[in-house]
Amino acid sequence: MGRPKKQTPQYSIDVINGYTYYRTRIVDADGKRVSLRAKSPEELEAKKAEALRQIAEATFRLENPTVADYCEKWLTMKTANIRATTLADYRSKVKQHIIKPLGDKLMADVTPDDINLAILPASKLSQSVYQSVQMLYKLIFEAAVKSRIIQDNPAADLNPKGGKPPKETTALTDEQVKILLDAIRGLPPYPFVMIGLYAGLRREETLALKWDSIDLDGKTPTIKVCRAWHTEHNRPVISDQLKTKAARRNIPIPPQLVECLKEVKLKSTSEYVFASSIDGGPLSYTQFARLWKYVTVRSTKPRTYTRYLENGEKLKRTVTPVLGQRATHNNTVIYSMDFQVKTHQLRRTYITNLIYANVDPKTVQYLAGHENIKETLDIYAKVKYNRPEDIAATINSAFAPKRQDVSP
Repeated sequence: MGRPKKQTPQYSIDVINGYTYYRTRIVDADGKRVSLRAKSPEELEAKKAEALRQIAEATFRLENPTVADYCEKWLTMKTANIRATTLADYRSKVKQHIIKPLGDKLMADVTPDDINLAILPASKLSQSVYQSVQMLYKLIFEAAVKSRIIQDNPAADLNPKGGKPPKETTALTDEQVKILLDAIRGLPPYPFVMIGLYAGLRREETLALKWDSIDLDGKTPTIKVCRAWHTEHNRPVISDQLKTKAARRNIPIPPQLVECLKEVKLKSTSEYVFASSIDGGPLSYTQFARLWKYVTVRSTKPRTYTRYLENGEKLKRTVTPVLGQRATHNNTVIYSMDFQVKTHQLRRTYITNLIYANVDPKTVQYLAGHENIKETLDIYAKVKYNRPEDIAATINSAFAPKRQDVSP
């Protein structure tokens, strides 16, 4: 008995521009009916089989997406809830530390071991980067659990401790503050430094300042912190979304800062305190870097210059400036600082001086714009209790003999 012939399905026929096509319809992954056409039943059958395979795969990926697909979806869902700078930071870290090592894996196939191996490179970076990456792992996979894409969070037991601890930021001494201000007096960064030292603003808060948020003539001169600066592809963006809710504050400012800002305002032609000379808008990242270079070039920190010779070879030359000498390339620059200054040190100096003045921690927290009192108390403890001479009297008093213990 012969083998039965394979039955060819009956297809509809369409005539288009004089050509005959066989046609059928299928339901795609979104539930829509779509038409398929081919010149022969055999070709249409193969086309239909391939389409059904792709639909099954698409449906499966909707129910069990890859890590890359779900990460992109999670980032999109976060767009409305976080600042643009935070989103850009998340996107960069997700791409580098989650999608790059695990992107092709299905979410349901990721194991704790996979994540521990994937996060290993981040553990060799700074502590803040590592903690941010492990937090993103936990948030993304926990969101997948809540969406019933996976049953358990494979990142739940990730150790939050890891990465290289940051170098301790120290406040400038009174002598260093005097040297710094003398070195840049009359130069572009002078008001920026003054605001950091006497108002404690973060860099992004200072560069977003407009004159409408500074009251210099009232009974109590104040700076209202209500905007933040960041850059996207070197272009400045000013936002009313601050780092935290606590960052929105009104800061009373001392007379020396009031006088400084009055002088700046007299010469200002822009609504911004720190404005671009090109269009009067906020500074770009490159423009701010040039402004801060006025500070860095006056320190005695060794620096390396690279020059290209005519034959294309690179020639590196390290120069160690001598305190008190003038720069050979610019006679107006004097190497007057035997220490380096970072922008965040200005703010740290402000907070430290408040603590030295015995301002209570809650007030320091408000003026600094700290969301968590723990952050304030950590600085408070390091500053207040790191000077034995200041607490010696307290210790002596605590352990002084009691009246009844003293012998007649």
